[in-house]
Amino acid sequence: MAIVRYNPWAEMTQLQRQIDSLFAEQAPTFKTPAAELTETEDALHLRLELPGVSAKDVDIEVTESAVKVVAERKLEHKDNTRSEFYYGKFQRVIPLKARIQNTNVTAEYKDGILNLTLPKSEQEKNKVVKVNLEQPAA
Repeated sequence: MAIVRYNPWAEMTQLQRQIDSLFAEQAPTFKTPAAELTETEDALHLRLELPGVSAKDVDIEVTESAVKVVAERKLEHKDNTRSEFYYGKFQRVIPLKARIQNTNVTAEYKDGILNLTLPKSEQEKNKVVKVNLEQPAA
């Protein structure tokens, strides 16, 4: 029979792990809403997933170089319900790769998907200039 040294802290460490795992099961971690940013010649198009969020609980701020979306998913169920959904307020700031006209932004919210059309500023539209080379007269 082998002699095993008794470590009184081992039991405390095991108890701490059990308590931590209990709280980890009860408090789901928040995941950032998925975003999709596409660019056309005239605008940037931003799509953001906000499932379960009412349109009145979404706040959008747009600057020339970034979009900030603040939203809140409100608690819908009563006590004694086990849920893995995230409830509460969250925000996401998305930097834009082109300057936009933040006064002309349009938004649509349908089926938990926020669609923003962000028109580019005139400076951005005129960034690419085509240059024609003249051939010398023969």
